[in-house]
Amino acid sequence: MGMTAGERLGLDIKRAEQALMAAKSAALKDVGLTVAQYAALLALSGNPGISGAALARECLVTPQAMAGVLKHLEERGLIARSAHPYHQKMLETRLTEAGTDTLRRADERAVRIERRIADALTPEERDTLRDLLARSVTAIRAD
Repeated sequence: MGMTAGERLGLDIKRAEQALMAAKSAALKDVGLTVAQYAALLALSGNPGISGAALARECLVTPQAMAGVLKHLEERGLIARSAHPYHQKMLETRLTEAGTDTLRRADERAVRIERRIADALTPEERDTLRDLLARSVTAIRAD
């Protein structure tokens, strides 16, 4: 096998990710958003007019998955999509007033979870964790 179960880090990383996603999912439920929808609104708040494909890259999902997320958000009136002024086949996506309000309420809940993580670590440990995770990603992609 080459590595004992105790030497493997994948399960620890997955457990942390699942705990984070479960906590955010529960926190966002009363706002009526999924984690993917929240991530899209958050990304849109910093990138108004972004295309669906670019938004998918920003949120680390496939364009097909993002298309479903955007469809739902548009149906709820949280985003508006319009043709790009120069590239008519490209749709620009922007938050509506309702989307901005929903994002604000959702972000209050999500930040509480992020704050609990941050408060469990010193600033130096947070920097170290970010570095270790980045190095892990690099190592995974190296093969």
